[in-house]
Amino acid sequence: MILKLLTHISRVLVGLLFIYSGFVKLVDPIGSQYKFEEYFSASVLNMEFLIPFALPFSILLIVAELVLGVMLLVGYKSKLTVWSLFGLNTIFMFLTWYSYTYNKVTDCGCFGDAIKLTPKETFYKNVILMVFIVILIKGVEYIKPLISNKIASLTTFVSLFISLGISYYVLNHLPIIDFRAYAVGKDIAEGMKYQDGSDEIPPIHDFMIETEDGDKLEEMLAKEKAMLILMYNFDKTEKEGIAKVAEAAKKAKEQGYEIYVLTASYIEDLEATQQKYGLPYEFGFCDETALKTAIRANPGIMTVKNGVIAGKWNWTDADDVEL
Repeated sequence: MILKLLTHISRVLVGLLFIYSGFVKLVDPIGSQYKFEEYFSASVLNMEFLIPFALPFSILLIVAELVLGVMLLVGYKSKLTVWSLFGLNTIFMFLTWYSYTYNKVTDCGCFGDAIKLTPKETFYKNVILMVFIVILIKGVEYIKPLISNKIASLTTFVSLFISLGISYYVLNHLPIIDFRAYAVGKDIAEGMKYQDGSDEIPPIHDFMIETEDGDKLEEMLAKEKAMLILMYNFDKTEKEGIAKVAEAAKKAKEQGYEIYVLTASYIEDLEATQQKYGLPYEFGFCDETALKTAIRANPGIMTVKNGVIAGKWNWTDADDVEL
């Protein structure tokens, strides 16, 4: 009787946690891609051959996390579900243990950008979660479909298709929910301030527009209308995308916007590059991680009005930029 009660409690807690954890990463799978690229890097797990597969691997884990949470709640294929949850949480436990023990990847991104936990907090969260999963394994016979097996099956496949649909959408546009400090409506200068009496790094850091004449960030923040073209890696930037953002920048310039192009790449012949791609504007260097955090696109567009982020677009939506 006690095992049955504990199984039902664990079923709800684990199911809801996996659904929430999966959803907050599903709306921004590129963020998880960056985390796995960091884990696979030479300085962490030294598995660089897996870096090209970081995005599909991320999507697979995210979708599995969310769908397994749904399967547990509706009671679909209970044995497969609880053992899959066990395997998934084992992977998470290893990664967070590694981060905690060796001080690597200090933000594992287990809840995306929605909730920030230290590696230690995340590891012990996964240990506690594993206790509940073991209870589910012990009491798997008590996990039955809520209504019927047919309804449980239908709900599972609907959640799978919706998850894949959301993934496809955000990869071609931008995250449908932005939990980062660069979300629309955020004040960049406020995000760069240290809290009184705190040594914590502010949410916006290493963000700059470094030119031969110095950092133009303060100048940009003071502009009533500014547009930023963000390309974290110029060599990997979609060339079709550059043409589209150049056209958007041209329209913005005609409406009185000051245009800034930010990249982390060194461009040998800047003047020739500006002419070639139709971007005769101020080019500035910015930290690659800061650019990746600011916008999940390469290239991407951001409008800033008096230091406040007014809009963000993937290059695929350059025709829809609102000025």
